[in-house]
Amino acid sequence: MSYEQFAYLYDELMKDAPYDQWVSFVKDILAKYDVEATRLLDLACGTGELSVRLAKQGFEVTGIDLSEDMLSVAQEKAQSSGVKIPFFQQNMANLEGQGQFDAIGIFCDSLNYLQTEEEVKSTFSNVHQHLQDNGIFIFDVHSVYKVTEVFINQTFALNEDDISYIWTSFPGDNPNSVEHELSFFVLDERTGKYDRIDELHFQRTYPIEQYSDWLDAAGFQLLEISADFKHQDPTEQSERIFFAAKKK
Repeated sequence: MSYEQFAYLYDELMKDAPYDQWVSFVKDILAKYDVEATRLLDLACGTGELSVRLAKQGFEVTGIDLSEDMLSVAQEKAQSSGVKIPFFQQNMANLEGQGQFDAIGIFCDSLNYLQTEEEVKSTFSNVHQHLQDNGIFIFDVHSVYKVTEVFINQTFALNEDDISYIWTSFPGDNPNSVEHELSFFVLDERTGKYDRIDELHFQRTYPIEQYSDWLDAAGFQLLEISADFKHQDPTEQSERIFFAAKKK
């Protein structure tokens, strides 16, 4: 998947995302399970929006992402925000050589961009290796309901003066997977014309029980499963599922 152009549009399109709720969720989990976390790894950090916010909360954050362009935006953001965050380009399914952390997070449904079961299992194993004993692993994913009932065969649109998009979602080749076809129209202020940028993104999710089994196999103790930032049990129509697990 290429983020070459998408990286520079991402923050504008995600400006209403509940980033503060992710930060609060992390702090709530660490407090609830009495974990004193200093070093935090933000896997699939994207443009670094959460990395910067977490650093401002006092965490020593390291950010990792597959996209060089996303990391370039993240580095600029960290510098302009006055926080020091080392960023590295790696695939989370092949994570290595980053030392150990008190907590590791994969946020904003980034885990759903992995295309195979083996990549998810490899990511869980790599996270386990990079956690201190009793370290905390937190991640969120799209629910099966959201992929199959909210996304698939739906079209979403945004129309603003300087940027617009049409976003259509189709069934993927695998169960509980979706392909997002996005067409952006971005105003070029020099010419007054709109540039068109096309992107195709793939996401795949799994039943809650499957994630739980993989966590157990990777050596984690599952602490809790909740939904939609509410610290409540998921329902059949929950859209975002949160997992918190501890390294055994």
